[in-house]
Amino acid sequence: MLKTRLKRIADHQASSAKTMARIEASITDLSNDDLLDLADIFSDEPRTPLGDMAFAEMARRGIAL
Repeated sequence: MLKTRLKRIADHQASSAKTMARIEASITDLSNDDLLDLADIFSDEPRTPLGDMAFAEMARRGIAL
């Protein structure tokens, strides 16, 4: 029972990590205009993790709202 539960938890964590990597890759692949639109949507405080990712990518590219 414990091995099954630990495997299920590990599988869930791996799936979550893959999903997060896909989200980050999607943000990185956005054009500048789309990235600015995304950042504008998530610019309210407190900023969400998705907004943080968008603003980090904007900083990497050297663009601002």
